[in-house]
Amino acid sequence: MLNMNFAERIVIDTESMSWLASPARGVWRKPLEREEAESGHTTSIVRYEAGSQFKTHPHPMGEEILVLDGVFSDQYGDYPAGTYIRNPPGSSHAPFSKQGCTILVKLNQFDARDSATVRIDTSKQQWLAGQGGLEVMPLHNFEHEHVALVKWPVGERFQPHKHFGGEEIFVLSGEFRDEHGHYPQGSWIRSPHMSEHFPFVEQQTIIWVKTGHLPLG
Repeated sequence: MLNMNFAERIVIDTESMSWLASPARGVWRKPLEREEAESGHTTSIVRYEAGSQFKTHPHPMGEEILVLDGVFSDQYGDYPAGTYIRNPPGSSHAPFSKQGCTILVKLNQFDARDSATVRIDTSKQQWLAGQGGLEVMPLHNFEHEHVALVKWPVGERFQPHKHFGGEEIFVLSGEFRDEHGHYPQGSWIRSPHMSEHFPFVEQQTIIWVKTGHLPLG
């Protein structure tokens, strides 16, 4: 098991991590949280070399992907950088990449009732006005779980707030900050249920953020 104590705040600079080999040739990964070696609850950064592929495999409790660079593909289509993907519980696919890609991937973390299949090219989606000077791009909602991209303008500060059901952040560009530290591009932050912080930025910053999905106890 790796980082499976959800009452613990975790911060990882994924850019400084080494790549580890996966069972598929040419596919590498950086594990962030993992229940079992090759099954169960998992969050990882995964890199496909050009021409690499994974065999067809199932997603018993769903799969969530954000394409960070390159083009990710499966038998259903090609997904360029910026694409957000949700494959529901019970789905399966055979992923590959012709030119190579890097993805953030979360496995086996869905509510069994969350059956939506999602494909969003965020490069073509409109930003919506959020609180203060923030811009928000909603990606998925299910009961207490909310997933979005959030764009922070230079110098933006957000009011202190608590995270019901926790919060998970991946910094896509710029540098995210709060009273606990500063988090450059590639940082992954997981904060537990009812944790609190006072976030701000000094430069324009874009984050992927998910709230309300972590255990309450």
